[in-house]
Amino acid sequence: MAKEQTNVLILGSGGREHALGWKLKQSSRVGKLYFAPGNGGTAQIGENLPMDPSTVTTKLVDEIDYFCRHNGVSMVVIGPEDPLAGGLADRLAAPGRHVFGPVAAGARLEADKAYAKEMMRACSVPTADSKTFTNYESACAYAEARETPVVVKAAGLAKGKGAIVTSTTEEALAALKLIMDDRAFGEAGDKVVVEERLIGQEVSILALVDGRNIFVLDPSQDHKQVGEGDTGNNTGGMGVYTPTPLVNEELMEEINREVLVPTVDAMRRDDIDFKGVLYAGLMLTAGGIKVLEYNTRFGDPETQPLMMRLKGDLYDIFVACCEGTLDQVELSFDKRVCICVVMCSGGYPDVYEKGKEIKGIKAAEEGSHGEVKVFHAGTKLKKDGTLVTNGGRVLNVCAFGKTLKEAQERANQACEKIEFEGAFFRRDIGFRVM
Repeated sequence: MAKEQTNVLILGSGGREHALGWKLKQSSRVGKLYFAPGNGGTAQIGENLPMDPSTVTTKLVDEIDYFCRHNGVSMVVIGPEDPLAGGLADRLAAPGRHVFGPVAAGARLEADKAYAKEMMRACSVPTADSKTFTNYESACAYAEARETPVVVKAAGLAKGKGAIVTSTTEEALAALKLIMDDRAFGEAGDKVVVEERLIGQEVSILALVDGRNIFVLDPSQDHKQVGEGDTGNNTGGMGVYTPTPLVNEELMEEINREVLVPTVDAMRRDDIDFKGVLYAGLMLTAGGIKVLEYNTRFGDPETQPLMMRLKGDLYDIFVACCEGTLDQVELSFDKRVCICVVMCSGGYPDVYEKGKEIKGIKAAEEGSHGEVKVFHAGTKLKKDGTLVTNGGRVLNVCAFGKTLKEAQERANQACEKIEFEGAFFRRDIGFRVM
């Protein structure tokens, strides 16, 4: 007897949400997909809704609740960090409805880096030495007194761009001025964390959590800087690959034991029923693993290649997370490497133009037998059906390979078939371990 289908609403507009929708659509349990607000790619697999979930208001909550009740939606997936931090998961909770994403108290791990540092220290999670400041002059005095380089972080949410890595005292003072005095990240810079600059390879560890059980997804390595060879400004992410050889089975067990389990246990002790994704950004230093920061949602672009490789029914996995039965679900991954290369608008991460026509996506995927998939991030479908750019990170080109090199070459070749004015991408994703 076939299981009853349900409709799903995914909140967000990026490549992460397109990838999650693409994977959910493969489930026999999922009927219709809705996206709010979605993008040009999500419009091709579901229906986009004119809602902006970034700011949580009573009007937004009522609007989403009404839509779900009148359109057979029994699962809401919250993609971005802002609505999670704003308590949207708490406020959408209702009988017969699954909401995938942590409550505001859990999302605070990402929304407040100073709080996350306090929690890490309290439960002995290894992390960089740091101090938190709300006073600009005090922060500058501390940076001047340091003998080693620091990283300056806006404590609040800054779209993945609020951490500035410095090499000199002058650079540290400039970063503090940018965040605290010039208000480059708005309220996110009301408080800053100044921490020691760690040396090593950075990896992304994402884990599904159902309040008690933890399932760690395959490790990946993101590339944040805009230029090849890790040069230039930080971005929301220029590309990623998974799995990474930097994390073997023994190291993964250590990460689980020293980082993930203590963090989930600490939240439970504080009566936080954390259900969703716990994402630890780690630095592999000569002195061992160190947590750089936490996110409390799927990473972007980490999600895209993870969804390509994930085996099993994503709808069932999300239900298990919400119901506390993650230990009863089978989770595994394709053995091949998958890489994601981000195609960007000219000028990103600074000033860029929108509305440039995009061509060649079909050609990029054609004949690949599913080994190449293009997810949309900053795109929009015009009324006449023309696909145009609508953001800094425009497309996420994913490709499988038996080796990382093969996956890289396949993804780069696919990128070359796609055209829009000003388009650029990094050709060296994965170079750190090649």
